[in-house]
Amino acid sequence: MSGRIPREFIDELLVRVDIVDLIDSHVPLKKTGVNYVARCPFHTEKTPSFSVNRNKQFFHCFGCGASGNAISFLMDFSHLDFVEAVEDLAAFVGIDVPRESANFHAGPKKEALNDLYAVMEQVAAFYVQQLRTGDEGKKAVEYLKNRGVSGDCASDFMLGYAPDEWKALAGRFNQNLLIEAGLLVSKEGGQLYDRFRGRIMFPIRDKRARIIGFGGRVLDDSLPKYLNSPETPLFHKGKEVYGLYELLKKNSKPQRILIVEGYMDVIALAQFGIDYAVAALGTATSQAHLDLLFRFSSELVLCFDGDRAGREAAWRAMEPTFSSLKDGRSCRIMMLPQGHDPDSLIREEGLDKFTERVQTAQALSDYFFDYVSTELNLSEMEGRAQLIGKAKPYLEKLSEGVFQEMMFARLKELSRSATLTVLDNTAPVVSRPKRQQQREPNRYSSARTAIALLLQNPSLADSVEQKEIDWNGLEFRGIELFNNILQVILAKKSVNTAVLIEYYRDKAEEKPVKALALLDLNVSDDKIEIVFNDALNRLLEQGREAGITRLQAKAARQELNVQELETLARLFANK
Repeated sequence: MSGRIPREFIDELLVRVDIVDLIDSHVPLKKTGVNYVARCPFHTEKTPSFSVNRNKQFFHCFGCGASGNAISFLMDFSHLDFVEAVEDLAAFVGIDVPRESANFHAGPKKEALNDLYAVMEQVAAFYVQQLRTGDEGKKAVEYLKNRGVSGDCASDFMLGYAPDEWKALAGRFNQNLLIEAGLLVSKEGGQLYDRFRGRIMFPIRDKRARIIGFGGRVLDDSLPKYLNSPETPLFHKGKEVYGLYELLKKNSKPQRILIVEGYMDVIALAQFGIDYAVAALGTATSQAHLDLLFRFSSELVLCFDGDRAGREAAWRAMEPTFSSLKDGRSCRIMMLPQGHDPDSLIREEGLDKFTERVQTAQALSDYFFDYVSTELNLSEMEGRAQLIGKAKPYLEKLSEGVFQEMMFARLKELSRSATLTVLDNTAPVVSRPKRQQQREPNRYSSARTAIALLLQNPSLADSVEQKEIDWNGLEFRGIELFNNILQVILAKKSVNTAVLIEYYRDKAEEKPVKALALLDLNVSDDKIEIVFNDALNRLLEQGREAGITRLQAKAARQELNVQELETLARLFANK
């Protein structure tokens, strides 16, 4: 890439594209009233709950909760990152993606990255050739046979062998590219040598089949047993998993993904028919790993050895897992019998028994409460207090939703603290908006009505501007969000609901903005401006009364400064 994609281009792209046409090209839609519906592509269902609104340029599934704009759809449906989704969307409407270049350093240019991908492919082919025909490769082939790896499986995973030589690569490929790709190591004196020597090589491919790194395993018990590529422009160990490309090639929408520890575990499981396993490249499972995998499946099973190290690793995975979980996602914990790894266990028990273990792995919620309750005496108040202290920080990391509510409810049950206010204040009540959505439009709060209509009809910002509102001193719930959205609309050249949704992506306001953009107020098109102005006027009046009340209370305590006195006078004048 030669620079960032300009924000103005993304806005114009979202205004230009028709989300109905885009989604219909992937999932056939049927018009029902003002919306278009289909069976949701993100979960299995018998009746359509997936709805696309042309006016809002927004999709939402009432079954699994998936929602967003055209970019969000491509990211979820095609398993793309943000930049890839923008590029695909631009291609859909037939325009090129511009890049900002002025004084912006975005890392290697696209041409340089292509050169790196090319040399990685060439090196991988060299390693494969060494495994199949090299004299040293015979030892590696024998090792793989002893581990029960078939020739077909070795071919599927593109296994190779790095000769036990210091400069097997340096004389064959571009040395500068090899250094940048992490395949050559430079000594202080300027001498170069191969990073991988005398090892079975496991190419690590991204979801687009490009080789981004390598893992290497020795043929004996020497250390380090496994060696990975270092951090490079192509490879970031904390964000990649081994076996994802091979998994998606077999099934682009797996029911579940099994996360194991090592390369050989993934390969052994695939050979036995478990073709939905990946490995976290010898590092702790991170939130980036989990977020990546949740893009392809709603259920993850984390597999750990049954020894002390495995139990400790399982608990360390709790924090990133809780941060990644939200409604529609689930996670299970699979602890293996003592002395076994996935490779050895599936060979001993066979496919059916191992599959049963995966399917009946302990639910994250049960594992979590079992773990935090260990060694606590819950019959005593002190033990129950300790339980709350250990569990609550993790539950607060969960996204607001039904699962978080249920986890807090379980904690209350175990701690016998149904009336504990600290938990009541922490646990969000996500069911409230759902109940409110079934009320008549005039039963919504003025703030909710005004903000929702502004999000869904950005042209209403002109009506707000004409009022020349003095916002100073006004106090009402939602005033900051209303003003924030208003300023975003006024600052942009072209805007619709999809543009606003995109603006708030990954911001603190993203969830309430999405919820309000989705809210159905049952207002006909010819009444939108009337209802909006009525709600805004009520909101302004409430805001003035609240501001006056607060300032009068301060005045009674003789705590008003000069500026506040002027504000109070203006509020009275505008009543």
